[in-house]
Amino acid sequence: MSIKNALLTSVVGFGLTAGIAAAQSTITIATVNNGDMIRMQGYTDTFTEQTGINVEWVTLEENVLRQRVTTDITTKGGQFDIMTIGMYETPIWGANGWLVPLDDLSEEYNVADILPAMAGGLSHEGTLYAAPFYGESSMIMYRTDLMEAAGLEMPTAPTWEFIAEAAAAMTDRENEINGICLRGKAGWGEGGAFITTMSNSFGARWFDMDWNPQFDTEAWANTLNFYKSMMDASGPAGYATNGFNENLSLFNQGKCGMWIDATVAASFVTGDDSTVADHVGFALAPDTGLGKRSNWLWAWALAVPAGTQQEAEAKQFIEWATSTDYIDLVAANEGWANVPPGARKSLYENPEYLKVPFAQMTLDSILSADPSNPTVDPVPYVGIQFAAIPEFAGMATEVSQEFSAAYAGQQTVEEALAKAQDIANEVMEGAGYK
Repeated sequence: MSIKNALLTSVVGFGLTAGIAAAQSTITIATVNNGDMIRMQGYTDTFTEQTGINVEWVTLEENVLRQRVTTDITTKGGQFDIMTIGMYETPIWGANGWLVPLDDLSEEYNVADILPAMAGGLSHEGTLYAAPFYGESSMIMYRTDLMEAAGLEMPTAPTWEFIAEAAAAMTDRENEINGICLRGKAGWGEGGAFITTMSNSFGARWFDMDWNPQFDTEAWANTLNFYKSMMDASGPAGYATNGFNENLSLFNQGKCGMWIDATVAASFVTGDDSTVADHVGFALAPDTGLGKRSNWLWAWALAVPAGTQQEAEAKQFIEWATSTDYIDLVAANEGWANVPPGARKSLYENPEYLKVPFAQMTLDSILSADPSNPTVDPVPYVGIQFAAIPEFAGMATEVSQEFSAAYAGQQTVEEALAKAQDIANEVMEGAGYK
C-alpha cells in the first residue's frame, strides 16, 4: 500500500467508518479552479472507498463559480450538495436561511481550533455556516534576485511609493520581465477585490456613514491613477484582463518582479511548477502611511445549501476535507509547504509548519486584517475587499468593469469613477439605503 493510501485509510474519524456500510450515494461539489481545491480532488477517491459516498466535482473559474452558486442558491436550483463560498456570501446566505448550520460537527473535528478571524467571518449570530478549507490574506511575493540586482532591499512593511520605485527598477522589457503583476480583471472578487484593498490604504472607502457612495473623492482618484500609472509603466501587457491564475502563471514563468495577491499563492510560487522557486521573498502588503495596509481577509470555505437531499453525506465530506487529519495527509505526501493554510490555530503552533518560509508572514498578514475597521475613515459596513451587504456583488462587478475599461485605455480614470459613482448611487437608492 502506498504511503498516501495508508494515511488515507487511517483517516476514519468523524463517522467515516459508518459510511462504509451505507448504500452508495453521490454528492456534487461546486468549487473554484485553484491549486488547493484541485489538490483536494486528487484525494477524494479514497474518501469514496472509505465511505461509499461518490463525489462529483464542478470546477469553475472564480467569476463563473460565483455566478453559478449564487444563481443556484437564490433560485433553489438544487444542483449542488456542497458549495465553495467565502466570507462575503456566508453570513448573508446564513441569515437568509439558505445554508445548513454547521452547529453539530463532531467533537473530534474541534471547531474551536478554527482561527477566530475565519470562524467569525463564516458565521452569522455566532453560528458557523461554512467550514474554511483554507484562509488567506494578501501579501507581496517578490523576486529576491531581481530586487538585489536593482540595488534595493524590500522592507518588511513597504509603502506603495517604494513598490512603484522597485517595479520600475526591476522592469526589463527586452527580457519580458515586468516589475509588477497585479489583478486588473473585472469581477468583484478579482480585480475589484484588489483595487478595493488598495483604496483602503489610500484613504478611500465605498460609502460614508450615511451610505453615500464615495467614488467622486480625491482618495479614489489617487488610488486608480497610481495603480494605472504604475501598471502602464511596469506591468504586463493586457494586465486589465489578468486575475489570480494569469498572474500566477506569469510569476512562475519568471516574468514578474513582484506580485501582490493571496497569501495562499506562496506555496505555488515556491513549488515545483515555479521556475523562480529559489528566489522568492515575502513582505506585508503596502500602505501609504495612513494607518491601513492593502491586504484583505478571505476564506474559501465549504457550505451545505439548504434543501439538499444529501445533508449528512455533505457534512461528512466537509469534516474530512477541512480536518487536521487532512492537513497531516497533505503534509505527509506533499510537504508542509503545500498544506491548506490559514484556517486552524494548531497549524501555526506546529514547529514543522513554522519552518515553511512564508508561514509567519501569512499569519501576520491574516492577523493584521480587520474587517470591522477596514478603512481610514469610518464606514457603516463590515468587510475589507467587500461591503457585507447583499447588493454589493452585482454593484461591485459593474464598477470593476468600468475600472478594467480604464486600465485598458478604453476610457479615462475620471470617466470610470464618474460611472462608478452613478452605478453605486442608483443601486443604493433603489435598495432603500438612502
